[in-house]
Amino acid sequence: MKPAVPEPSPPPEGPAAGNGAVKLPPARSDAPVSPVARKNGFMSQSDTQAEVQHPQPPVGSIAAHRQHAVSAAAVSDLEPDIDADLDAYEESQAGGGPLPQGRFLDRERSWLAFNERVLELAEDPNTPLLERANFLAIFASNLDEFFMVRVAGLKRRIATGVATRSASGLQPREVLEMIWARSRELMARHAACYHEDVAPALAEEGIHLVRWTELTEKEQARLFTLFRHQIFPVLTPLAVDPAHPFPYISGLSLNLAVVVRNPVSGHRHFARVKVPPLLSRFLEASPGRYVPIEDVIAAPNHLEELFPGMEILEHHAFRITRNEDLEVEEDDAENLLQALEKELMRRRFGPPVRLEVEESIDREVLDLLVRELKISEAEVYPLPGPLDLTGLFRIHSLDRPELKYPKFVAGTHRDLAEVESASAPDIFAALRARDVLLHHPYDSFSTSVQAFLEQAAADPDVLAIKQTLYRTSGDSPIVDALIDAAESGKQVLVLVEIKARFDEHANIKWARKLEEAGCHVVYGLVGLKTHCKLSLVVRQEGETLRRYSHVGTGNYHPKTARLYEDLGLLTADPQVGADLSDLFNRLSGYSRRETYRRLLVAPKSLRDGLVARIDKEVQHHRAGRPAFVRIKVNSMVDEAVIDALYRASQAGVPVDIWVRGICAVRPGVTGLSENIRVRSILGRFLEHSRVFAFGNGGEPEVWIGSADMMHRNLDRRIEALVRVVDPGHRAALNRLLDTGMSDGTASWHLGPDGEWTRHATDADGQPLRNVQEMLIDARRRRRGTATP
Repeated sequence: MKPAVPEPSPPPEGPAAGNGAVKLPPARSDAPVSPVARKNGFMSQSDTQAEVQHPQPPVGSIAAHRQHAVSAAAVSDLEPDIDADLDAYEESQAGGGPLPQGRFLDRERSWLAFNERVLELAEDPNTPLLERANFLAIFASNLDEFFMVRVAGLKRRIATGVATRSASGLQPREVLEMIWARSRELMARHAACYHEDVAPALAEEGIHLVRWTELTEKEQARLFTLFRHQIFPVLTPLAVDPAHPFPYISGLSLNLAVVVRNPVSGHRHFARVKVPPLLSRFLEASPGRYVPIEDVIAAPNHLEELFPGMEILEHHAFRITRNEDLEVEEDDAENLLQALEKELMRRRFGPPVRLEVEESIDREVLDLLVRELKISEAEVYPLPGPLDLTGLFRIHSLDRPELKYPKFVAGTHRDLAEVESASAPDIFAALRARDVLLHHPYDSFSTSVQAFLEQAAADPDVLAIKQTLYRTSGDSPIVDALIDAAESGKQVLVLVEIKARFDEHANIKWARKLEEAGCHVVYGLVGLKTHCKLSLVVRQEGETLRRYSHVGTGNYHPKTARLYEDLGLLTADPQVGADLSDLFNRLSGYSRRETYRRLLVAPKSLRDGLVARIDKEVQHHRAGRPAFVRIKVNSMVDEAVIDALYRASQAGVPVDIWVRGICAVRPGVTGLSENIRVRSILGRFLEHSRVFAFGNGGEPEVWIGSADMMHRNLDRRIEALVRVVDPGHRAALNRLLDTGMSDGTASWHLGPDGEWTRHATDADGQPLRNVQEMLIDARRRRRGTATP
């Protein structure tokens, strides 16, 4: 049965421009900030009146990818595209009719819009209360990473004179000013959500987030004891005077600016006190009552302990964000590990890109910080305290299940389950019978992919294991299985991507541990990150060797596999096994292979392969055969792919795009994209899988893999997509795409002006179906535990 092709969304009103030109709607997301909208360096909110506000982290690197930001955005979504020059792209295009200028939405504005969707989940009273606090923390973490990577990269390119206009047509300075204005609105809205909505609601549930002055004398006395014994010994006040230069302040650290007076001389002095990052962000004053740690440090009698004999005049919390992007010249590095370790040390001293201060800060103190940090007024963000609401991750971890999403424990995939025996299933036998399409976290990672590698490590007939690792956990059973395999004499090749942003330290550690165990560890190809998710097991079976493979969309990370939505294919198909052998040989040795049997591999064949298939849908449509394009990705930015989708839309091919984060496509523009629909779904799990489906004249073709539609994925990474051949699997993936794009599913819809509109209820005000809850309930139903 052929999957239904959804009807295209109706085009916007208004005819196309004359002479065949396409009339593009104005996009708020593309509008530069007018000079008159600035006053004293602070950006006016007059150009965007709709909102006021302040991400892994994907729900969404996110994902992301500092480990706590798993539900929203992956930080890899933020990696700068150094070749995002529209002129260079346009000059490279050949063939096809001209497409209108201004057809791409701005990617930075689109990312901020993604984080706004995360914020909307925090603002939604239908979201469980502690999950709302969690989304506030995710939003804050996402924005930290956005400034550390995207804003820092943009500033660096402006300073070095290499920045060019963006694909949306904005000049670099216009983009930067838009970011300052938009992020200021979002941060204000974020703070308002916390103070006016979430914190009061938590208090009603017995979780009180209070300030020092709200504590009882008994609570203050208890915290004074805690301060004296556990906090005071690790504090280091740093004075600023002619004998003490302004101290270095590390990125994302929370600090107190303290002004004291010498009672003898009458002189005022400035000092900085760093809040210890390893202590809990919120301290429990009494059961159910929590106070920010900086309030405990800044209590009057506590500061007197730090500055004995001095008068404490005032104190203010502040926090800076620094450029924490890495720049490693691999061509010049004799030892990549050593070069990266050196660069990691340098990253701690990157230039500041944002200063957050409490809005009550004294102007003289603020002027001192701005001057000493060499930061512009436009990069100062006054906010109501407490600063750094990533600390709400600690509050979300409280044991209050009634205030969270209902607990869900994934079960073993039915094709891998051992029904008649309590012993572990023989995964190799299962794969000889059929391919297994996994959908995490609904299907257990530990009883599928992890069990696959653990069984391979323990099986005496397994001769070799080859594995890519991009991100994994600190106590990874995947790493343990590979070490066990090597120590038992198997040949183990592990490709560790030590340049995975913010996981560099961990990956260096595990690379060395693997080497010490006898694994062959390689670090990929110079100039390319290895982002593909591949595992290959070679097993002796009688007189022949059989290859078993796993190709996935997500990292081999057992912890995030419970929070990230991903797909994976386990197969014993000889063609996939041969493809992975060829690809691993390319990664570990010298090979120029560029074509594969069931894989599309970046940087050589993936973009061209997808564009060719999109163009082929145009041919099918013109011939009257079934044609459609459906894509599910984290980010859709690549101009060549987007232009192919525009051409398909102009020819009448329905195009559906399900994107978690950034999207530069303008859907619904008459004469250009009236056949394109764009949806976004965020929720308890981070939508992270990548799926590419084509009508193919009635023989649907479906691919899954690791690649997003971004320059860095298609040009500067090793990425892999695998073609799904099982008809049942193809149908299941098309049903998933149908559900995600359905008007009956809760989602955000992207308009031609770049604005996202949330659709959570129907015309009668009833909640639309939640695709993630539907999938959870389907798995429970199989086990007889579905909700009524």
